[in-house]
Amino acid sequence: MSNYLYILWIPLLPLASFVILGLFGRKYFAKTAGIISTASLLTSTILSFVAAKQYFFVDGKVNGIYQKIIALKYTWLQFSPNVSIDMGLIVDPISVMMLIVVTSVSLMVHVFSLGYMKGEERFATYYAFLSLFTFSMLGLILSVNIFQVYMFWELVGASSFLLIGYYFNKPSAVAASKKAFIVTRFADLGFLIGIMIMGFYGGTLDIGLLIQKLTSVQSPEFLSITSASFLGASMLTWGLTLIFMGGAGKSAMFPLHIWLPDAMEGPTPVSALIHAATMVVAGVYLVARLFPIFSMDEASLTIVTYVGAFSALLAAIIACTQTDIKRVLAYSTMSQIGYMMFALGISKNGGESGLGFMASMFHLFTHAFFKSLLFLGAGAVIHMVHSNEMKDMGGLRKLMPITHIAFLIACLAIAGIPPFAGFFSKEEILTAAFHENKLIFGVALFTAALTSFYMFRLYFNIFWSKDAAAKAHSASHDHAHNAGNNDAHDHGEGSWTMKLPLIILAACAVGVGFIPFSQFITSDGAALETHIDMVFSIAPVSLSIIAILLSASFYKNQNAKSDKAVAFFGGFYRAAYKKFYVDELYLFITKKIVFPLIGQPIAWADKNIVDGFILLIANTTAKISAAIKTLQSGKVQNYALFFFGGVIALSVLFIYIWK
Repeated sequence: MSNYLYILWIPLLPLASFVILGLFGRKYFAKTAGIISTASLLTSTILSFVAAKQYFFVDGKVNGIYQKIIALKYTWLQFSPNVSIDMGLIVDPISVMMLIVVTSVSLMVHVFSLGYMKGEERFATYYAFLSLFTFSMLGLILSVNIFQVYMFWELVGASSFLLIGYYFNKPSAVAASKKAFIVTRFADLGFLIGIMIMGFYGGTLDIGLLIQKLTSVQSPEFLSITSASFLGASMLTWGLTLIFMGGAGKSAMFPLHIWLPDAMEGPTPVSALIHAATMVVAGVYLVARLFPIFSMDEASLTIVTYVGAFSALLAAIIACTQTDIKRVLAYSTMSQIGYMMFALGISKNGGESGLGFMASMFHLFTHAFFKSLLFLGAGAVIHMVHSNEMKDMGGLRKLMPITHIAFLIACLAIAGIPPFAGFFSKEEILTAAFHENKLIFGVALFTAALTSFYMFRLYFNIFWSKDAAAKAHSASHDHAHNAGNNDAHDHGEGSWTMKLPLIILAACAVGVGFIPFSQFITSDGAALETHIDMVFSIAPVSLSIIAILLSASFYKNQNAKSDKAVAFFGGFYRAAYKKFYVDELYLFITKKIVFPLIGQPIAWADKNIVDGFILLIANTTAKISAAIKTLQSGKVQNYALFFFGGVIALSVLFIYIWK
């Protein structure tokens, strides 16, 4: 246990940074806040790599199986002899992998923000919020108890609310932060109910014990939760589905995805951290953490599969129509998270049938690097042209050579072009889908082609499209910073603190795909065989290349082809541009149904019945008080009169009783 106790410092250092900067940052560390926060996170990142080296290459494997190690555990609240909320640290393949992802990407965002957020009035507050989010996410992935997960889950939501609404003087940012908070609260209610169901029938909140009890078909807990039912579904199905509901909210799965595009109102580095590589994969991590239990219930896995596949396809279609570069990347994130979800859904637990699990975790790992690179590259572009809209961009490859190359590498990675990282992880997912579910494989293949199309639509509109180059360059001198930064930024690609993360992440987007992932992270801890088949890869890679060439013909140079395509798709294009009116449907339900039919009657009852009853009690008390207050008038003669009156009354009573 003590061998891994140093892992405790990985989340504690960002927490210390948050406390220091939150309390004293604006007064004492207004200019050095970024350095303090970045230094603390650099230390956490180094410790994460030390832990990964120790676990994967020294003592994590026993008899060919990677073990779950509890580095720290103590009971915080005891409800019964078996049920308690424990606080602790778990060390296993997916938690160690997530430590690397969260600390590495967060470190790159911290460094990038040193240049991007320079001159902000609330610079120290920004880094305090970043530190709080990083601490929350690290606490979530290291949790040993499902209720401990929920506590950090809510803290992640609160810190993301603060970061999305960082520009609190912008109404759109305030609205976006509230929207994200409210939507995920509904999802988290489902998560909480799911935890209660699993804890009640499983007899514990400890994740390890819960998995042990609910994966043994002979255990009393498994028999109890599978025999109990509600509306035709077992309580195991209900519990897992409600837990997945919480994950779907955090990971922006349909129909709880509406908050993610609006969350782009936060600073672009925040989008890279929260909405590309860390918070949005929390739902995937949650399903993976409880995957042995999910694998025992086919119904809940089917829900995970089809929600993930539909979300991936829907988001890819919408991304093809958006013009705000951050919203394109937001829907791209939703689509890629859908890939990870359905890969988990089609997987089994253990052996070669667990390929989907490994592929999902592999894609989570590679996606973190190339998607954060895309967001930070977009941030550099926005820093240059001071606009999020594609129409204000074009021809930037010569003005921003480093950003151009880095962005191109990230686009090739997400498109699944070999030998970039996304190719290896996406091919594993497609292979798993091909063997388990041909319909899902078809959806995944089509979505992969759409991904290549809309990402290179974005790439060509930003860095080519020569006729827009002069306009884009002049825009960098004419417009204010879109995110509210009033500092006089340097034109071009920014300082070295903005370029260095792009270079590092670009190297990762090329190299991390060569990691033999199936040797380290699998559903049962045992290594899998390599599954990349170059013959199988011909079809998806060819489709991606065709999609890239099609995108180039439309958008590399100014022409009318894209306008003709828009006219050809007509109403379907307009519906996709409007995000298929899902937001409008939510507004209709809330404003026309929930508010008038539920909210107003409840408000009337609260005002007239609840408040009325309380007022009745208060008024009655006041009248009684007014009636008896003369008993304490302060006049001695009145008190003497009451005293002798009492004596006479007692005397009469005594005489009556005596007779």
